[in-house]
Amino acid sequence: MRATEVPAITGAYLFEPTPYADERGFFCRTFDAEVVRSAGLDPDAFVQDSLSRSVKGVLRGLHLRSGEGEAKLVRCSYGRIFDVVVDLRPDSPTYLGRATFELSGETQATLYVPAGCAHGFQALTDTADTSYRIDRPHDPAEDVTIAFDDPELAIPWPLPVTSMSRRDREAPGLAEVLKQRES
Repeated sequence: MRATEVPAITGAYLFEPTPYADERGFFCRTFDAEVVRSAGLDPDAFVQDSLSRSVKGVLRGLHLRSGEGEAKLVRCSYGRIFDVVVDLRPDSPTYLGRATFELSGETQATLYVPAGCAHGFQALTDTADTSYRIDRPHDPAEDVTIAFDDPELAIPWPLPVTSMSRRDREAPGLAEVLKQRES
């Protein structure tokens, strides 16, 4: 497994495993504490694992947490997703930068999203299972959502949106969220 820095988002990493393939399929390590530690992250900081299953065209996000934020490891364990990270840390050299990735069950790559960054994804396959490992217990009172189609972000979602939560559909734009965070 190797860790690669994401240039567009300071502190973000892509962890790419080395699959061992044969006639049965493949086997790979999807988390390695030593590799995570070598990237300067604390592997013991992650306290909750979650899984979402989405159908083609479903869009989830853009989400982040208020307060201290929430760092997460994101991996598509089955299917494919179009994944997006937006840096909303005012002191970051990549503030308002965004990066997109295709994560898939074929590669089992894991994306590290630093606290203070918004995250979202769209399912590209009929079924897409996405795993999350977060660094502090989830508190719904700290949930923040940004409109997925905010023109300032201009995220190139690859498919028409087939479904999304009411919260995501009614999310405010980036300017409004940033204004709320300042007050």
